Amino acid sequence: MSPINHSLQQTRLQETLTNAFERLARIKNQTELEALRAEFIGRQGVLARLMDELKTLSLEEKRVQGPALNELKKTLTEAFTAKEVELLQQLLEQKAARASSFDVTAYRPGSLQGSLHPASHIIEEVENILISMGYEIIDGPEIEREEINFEALNIPKNHPARDLQDTFWLTIPHLLPRTHTSSVQIRGMQQRQPPLALATTGRCYRQEATDASHDFVFMQCEILLVDKKISLANLFATAKLFLQGLFKQEKLELRIRPSYFPFVEPGLEMDMSCPFCSTGCSVCKKSRWIEIGGAGLIHPHVLKASGINPEEYSGFAFGFGLTRLIMLKYGIDDIRHLHSSKVDFLKQF
Repeated sequence: MSPINHSLQQTRLQETLTNAFERLARIKNQTELEALRAEFIGRQGVLARLMDELKTLSLEEKRVQGPALNELKKTLTEAFTAKEVELLQQLLEQKAARASSFDVTAYRPGSLQGSLHPASHIIEEVENILISMGYEIIDGPEIEREEINFEALNIPKNHPARDLQDTFWLTIPHLLPRTHTSSVQIRGMQQRQPPLALATTGRCYRQEATDASHDFVFMQCEILLVDKKISLANLFATAKLFLQGLFKQEKLELRIRPSYFPFVEPGLEMDMSCPFCSTGCSVCKKSRWIEIGGAGLIHPHVLKASGINPEEYSGFAFGFGLTRLIMLKYGIDDIRHLHSSKVDFLKQF
């Protein structure tokens, strides 16, 4: 090949430098910078092609053009490095500006917000209180065997609770949706050795005419303690401490009334002083007392059915309607709201 004219070579070097700097000034991000760097000083770039053309020059021209090409490469490399530093500094300044002007109270239009169901709020609070009192939270199946749901709880076959008016029965023999969470306590006693401190929350099912205060699906909570020399005094102290913690009322009082439940002896019902008033209100129906639930000392037959010696151990059981408690705590006037999908209702929680 014929030698390249010296002045022509110098003109191409100057044009390359001018073109690179003009395009470099328009670069706005790192991706564009890397593409331009590869175009000019990459292995297949403009500078590499100019270096290849040195082979066609005479020795005298190489002595002139070689250092000129090296100087051009050095100049371009420094320019690209300076631009990279400039882009990085701009990025850091943008991040700092966004951080300094960030408004944590700003509203995002169209953003969706979720919240816990009121039942989840209460269950979490109830379980936290019981765990702090030393109780183990247990769970059990909602489809239960007849002997666990009834017979192990001292409810014989001729008991009214077995009536079709109260209980749903499956087409599979001896299986039913549990009518109370007491069945979970039976399983807990059968699977563990005393001393026991157990609590459970969950859904129950009974044939009820649905209205504002009744439903065929409802929630219960039950507390059970089995140890040596357990008395009603332990039951009253536990129930009072639990309810005071739940309603944040240190002066809350209990009222005890005798009652009958086949799985406890003696059986009783508990009322608590109204946590919402001091002179009577619509919640307590001006009586100053609110019915909470049933309780009592565990019947010896129930202990025997669970493999516990009633001569050595005794215990208490305390159960209440969790759904009723939710309605009381949040002032809900219709039980059907709790399993509805009304967004306006759920938004309140």
